[in-house]
Amino acid sequence: MDTKELLKKVRKIEIKTRRLSDHIFGGEYHSTFKGRGMTFSEVRQYQYGDDVRSIDWNVTARYNEPFVKVFEEERELTMMLMVDISGSELFGTVNQFKKDVITEISATLAFSALQNNDKAGLILFSDEIELFIPPKKGKSHVLRIIRELLEFSPKSKKTDLTEALKYLSNVMKKRAIVFILSDFMTEDYERTLKIVGNKHDVTGIRVFDPKEEQMMNLGMVQMQDSETGNIHLINTQSKKVRRAYEKYYHERNAYFKTTFTKSGSGILSCRVDESYVKKLLGYFKQRG
Repeated sequence: MDTKELLKKVRKIEIKTRRLSDHIFGGEYHSTFKGRGMTFSEVRQYQYGDDVRSIDWNVTARYNEPFVKVFEEERELTMMLMVDISGSELFGTVNQFKKDVITEISATLAFSALQNNDKAGLILFSDEIELFIPPKKGKSHVLRIIRELLEFSPKSKKTDLTEALKYLSNVMKKRAIVFILSDFMTEDYERTLKIVGNKHDVTGIRVFDPKEEQMMNLGMVQMQDSETGNIHLINTQSKKVRRAYEKYYHERNAYFKTTFTKSGSGILSCRVDESYVKKLLGYFKQRG
């Protein structure tokens, strides 16, 4: 993609998604995530009049004099976008690839954070960390995030959500609002997600194509695995083959829903031919 074409695409997405975030999601994002409690700041020596319930008994025992915990209100938040850029995201049978919808949702969320003067960061992952953009404020920073979402070319086509979650835990020491955007055609991330969910406010946004839900009867077909590159000759006339595929697909979907729910994280599923605007708005209102 040349520079002129890239800038044109960035501008097109900016116009569409910024309008959405300004007029629809700004207030909903604010009411959903702003001021969701107090965050620990420091400990200091007890002073006359301090609430005894705020005494830190561990520190008090260590120094043989009373210390209290000091909390401050969470005013500014940090949003982290974790975006799956593995090979399976380059699939689409309607009007858009899954990757295109994920890019638009990510841009809308980033502009919502910008409107509320919050920081936004980005992690692009496959089965490795492809790119990390530390959280910052400002329009130019959000536009950089959109540019990377549009043009970044991953080294790998595979997926490993566990490694991405571990990386997030290492780089984000303070609580953040985390959106994970993927088709979640992966597994074995339950334990790591639970750890991340205990510290951060996590939402999984599953983007999928309607044709993925079942295998069509097309006879003998050559199919290429989008993540491994392997080519297989598949007999789609076989009911056994079609049922095995559907079983695998629905098991991954069920695992996503169960695992995120158990970890206390939010879930949102969006088909590429549905309005992600309505989905996001409904999710924000439900949480708010």
